Amino acid sequence: MIHRSRGGRLLEGSMRLGVIFDRDLPPERLTPFAEALDGLPAVDDLWVVEDLGWTGGISSAATALAATSRLRVGIGITPAPLRNPMLLAMELANLARLHPGRLAAGIGHGVPAWMAQAGVAAPSPLALLEETITAVRALLRGETVTLHGTSVHLDGLSLVHPPQEVPPVLAGVLGPRSLALSGRVAQGTILPEGFGPKRIGAALERIGAIGEHELVTFTHLYIGDDVAGATGPIVADTAQFLKVTPEEVTLAAGTAEEAAAQVKGLWAAGAGTVAVRPIGSDPLSHVNRLLSAL
Repeated sequence: MIHRSRGGRLLEGSMRLGVIFDRDLPPERLTPFAEALDGLPAVDDLWVVEDLGWTGGISSAATALAATSRLRVGIGITPAPLRNPMLLAMELANLARLHPGRLAAGIGHGVPAWMAQAGVAAPSPLALLEETITAVRALLRGETVTLHGTSVHLDGLSLVHPPQEVPPVLAGVLGPRSLALSGRVAQGTILPEGFGPKRIGAALERIGAIGEHELVTFTHLYIGDDVAGATGPIVADTAQFLKVTPEEVTLAAGTAEEAAAQVKGLWAAGAGTVAVRPIGSDPLSHVNRLLSAL
């Protein structure tokens, strides 16, 4: 865990390395993937995703936790519009009790277009996210929650089996108001792929958290030849999502040494955890080459 003062200045702690199980990989590959990462001491985290139409984050996290004994498993991220906070707290509490100290739960807005397609678009995404994180954290702490907010309505609910070791709840966010929200109500922030050191610094200033607040940064990973050909479409999509130029998109790519330098640069900029997202059908080969250079 990274301890930060206001503005995200690094005070003390160690840097964590995570690996993302890409949403395009078949779900049946998750178990052997998790087992392989569990055998790599330099890897701290395995992150699973929840994207509309691809895969569910809770079932993926449960699978990964059951297949491993050491790794922290992060959920990046459950969209608040798709998840009732009471049900989400129940699921997270089960995982935290079964695998104490090995769960990190990310909650975010969800992609607006996808939420609209699913019929769950929130009238006030900021209010929904803040109320969801607030309620989930209180429930996981074993509190009885009554909340009649803008979007969340709970009346005297509590968990029968709250976890003894409460998992951290992080906000997966992007915009300035959402980053500030994360600093207020979450225990950490998850930044999407594409952020470079300069944008990480700006995000930390927006978050403005006091005390413990973990910053997790996702970044694409590709080690090999023809970097432009292998990463070009992903860079273009990422630039469109972040609303920046392709030249502003950062990823760990090139030789193993070049990729390692990019990861180190993200750590140096203030990311407590860098979670790499390997590109292609052979993700572990990229991870192993990165580890050799780190």
